[in-house]
Amino acid sequence: MASPSLGPNCTVSDDVVFGGDVIVHGYANLYGCKIGDGCRIGTFVEIQRGATLGHRVRVQSHSFICSEIAIGDDVFIGHNVSFINDRYPSVLSAEDGSWNCEVTTVQNFASIGTGSTILAGLEIGEGAIVGAGAVVTKDVPAFTVVAGNPAQVLRELDAVEIATRTGRGEK
Repeated sequence: MASPSLGPNCTVSDDVVFGGDVIVHGYANLYGCKIGDGCRIGTFVEIQRGATLGHRVRVQSHSFICSEIAIGDDVFIGHNVSFINDRYPSVLSAEDGSWNCEVTTVQNFASIGTGSTILAGLEIGEGAIVGAGAVVTKDVPAFTVVAGNPAQVLRELDAVEIATRTGRGEK
């Protein structure tokens, strides 16, 4: 396991796997997750068991990444973003372990705006942009911009925007 740079008062369990050159700012709570090379984790972030972050992911302060969230490379997660992994949570299902955890995937180069909520079992496509405050209730196609509650497609990115986000093609 690589040694991350940890800010003050972080809680990091022994089963967290870190890539190289990872910075975790103060008061973060990480357990049972995998953090790729070059990631930056903001203050007051929680990343739960079974979550994975690819390389060069930036997670801003006060965000919550729960179990079974798979985040690709070069993804930006804004401040106070929350992921949800169970469509119908209850106290009883949490106590008896019968809850239904669903995998959510965020593909490479996606950006999720501040204050967004991402519901369970969805895929946010490559290079997609989720606007601030969006509530994502269905899959987001690659290279599209979505916003609102519920999030709706506003437009598709053009070739220059795609090249700028991914480093592929002409700028």
